[in-house]
Amino acid sequence: MVSVLGPRDEFLRILESALEADIHVRGNEITFVGDPAAVTAAADVLTELITIVRTGQGLTTDAVERVVGMVSHDVPAAEVLTHNILSTRGKTIRPKTLNQKRYVDAIDNHTVVFGIGPAGTGKTYLAVAKAVQALQAKQVNRIILTRPAIEAGERLGFLPGTLNDKIDPYLRPLYDALHDMLDVESVPRLLTAGTIEVAPLAYMRGRTLNDAFIILDEAQNTSMEQMKMFLTRLGFNSKMVVTGDVTQIDLPTGTRSGLKLIEDVLDGVHDIAFCNLTSHDVVRHRLVGRIVAAYDRYEATRNSPTHDRKTR
Repeated sequence: MVSVLGPRDEFLRILESALEADIHVRGNEITFVGDPAAVTAAADVLTELITIVRTGQGLTTDAVERVVGMVSHDVPAAEVLTHNILSTRGKTIRPKTLNQKRYVDAIDNHTVVFGIGPAGTGKTYLAVAKAVQALQAKQVNRIILTRPAIEAGERLGFLPGTLNDKIDPYLRPLYDALHDMLDVESVPRLLTAGTIEVAPLAYMRGRTLNDAFIILDEAQNTSMEQMKMFLTRLGFNSKMVVTGDVTQIDLPTGTRSGLKLIEDVLDGVHDIAFCNLTSHDVVRHRLVGRIVAAYDRYEATRNSPTHDRKTR
């Protein structure tokens, strides 16, 4: 009961505020009172929570809130939240939302996958986890992580050091994800051996990438020509995952984003999947999701005909 309701009834308070049915707890019995639909929804939430606890996976306030949200949309929450991708150093990486689960499944079932969504939705992190999983299972011989070295309002030339020193900060998020999933000592060894390669997109030109799991991060900052160049690097027994956020394009004015138009270009092409994540899939601090949603509302209002008339 403590596992389900939380220490000092922390999870119970979340359920009381989120569910429409009244909750009564006595000993090891929980009773729901209310109209039939509300009672059924509450019972479904409790069943999912118990299923998760029985797997040996502990609950958190974040997980309880996600279960409530998924059950209200008739989604099997326990199936999503107990799907293990990778276990390392006592930590297990799992999808935390339905769209993340669909994204992970798409990577399993397709050769090329596009993960498109706002910051914090796990696009890159889950892709790197799947890459490490494939490497450990010997499904591929190497992992290649790349991203365009496009600066967000800054200039590479003003940074001190060699070309590698200038580029390294742009690749740092990929290194961070790797260090979360592999032993600290093994990352430099795998990088030195070429089993894992982290490089700017420009280094991909002219190559054919066989037996590899290839991830292109920050793809919204690729031009149409760069996107075509990258996708045509695909070799035999390889997978590609392309991630990006079309609301954060740092390309020079007048340059079209290769990611923004790619779904129209590749529409209907077999073995390619597009997965769209939203502010509901943000798994960073809960405030990040609210910030993303606020920006979405602002952009929608600003682009509305009513706003245009007011501006005029």
